[in-house]
Amino acid sequence: MPELPEVEIAARSLASQVTGRTIVGLERLDWERMLEPLSAEAFAAMISGQCIMQVARRAKWVLLHLANDLTMAIHLRMSGNLTVHDPAEPARTHVHLIICLDDGRRIFFDDERKFGRVRLLDPAGLGALDAAHGPEPLEETFTAATLAHILAGRRTKIKPLLLDQRLIAGMGNIYASEALWLARLHPLMPAVAIDANGVAALHQAIRDILTQAIQHEGSSLRNYRNGYGRRGQQQDYFLVYDRAGQPCQRCGTTIERVVIAQRSTFFCPVCQLLPEL
Repeated sequence: MPELPEVEIAARSLASQVTGRTIVGLERLDWERMLEPLSAEAFAAMISGQCIMQVARRAKWVLLHLANDLTMAIHLRMSGNLTVHDPAEPARTHVHLIICLDDGRRIFFDDERKFGRVRLLDPAGLGALDAAHGPEPLEETFTAATLAHILAGRRTKIKPLLLDQRLIAGMGNIYASEALWLARLHPLMPAVAIDANGVAALHQAIRDILTQAIQHEGSSLRNYRNGYGRRGQQQDYFLVYDRAGQPCQRCGTTIERVVIAQRSTFFCPVCQLLPEL
């Protein structure tokens, strides 16, 4: 599933192409279940004729702010991509939504597994979406003290805690594993047991790995592409994710894989030693 870096790059690359353009209608919508909860007809009526004023991101949502104070909120889920194409570009098999722009170009929502979702939110709905997510880890207001407050008193294991969107926005399986390796924290360590030095290390690791992944335009393991259809490169720089059986880049110990909260988790059993509590 695309995580914060991939969604950020999707939003940025879309913004550079469609900001200021007007939506003139839909060319295709063949999977109405992606709309929450509108019909195709209502959706088309509410977006047609509207200028795309801004493209942004909140957590793992791409947000297209329209001139009528509605926001098109798009969640890519497992296999979704948003790309912009010229009029003559044929739509591939898994393009389930095509939005037409006033310059003839089209926005394709390609979603092989059909898990992606599109909502139209009024200001109250946008506020509710915002309130449902924790702080953005790359904002200046996300400090080590912020993270310490989130972890305080929680006996939840640190890996699944990092995936909880209500606590920290945008983190996912890949970058949680990477950040924990950088911070030398075992993924099964209870959050409450992490001391001040560990919290500071984890805070820095989260910001560092997300920043690096954005610089490399995200990770393309299978489906992910940016708004221009290009692959990301962060998978070429993985520190621990998907490296089970390979040597740790820090100490040479063999990287291990375990399943935590139904997600593959990769760690070094020496660098990320689980202390006896």
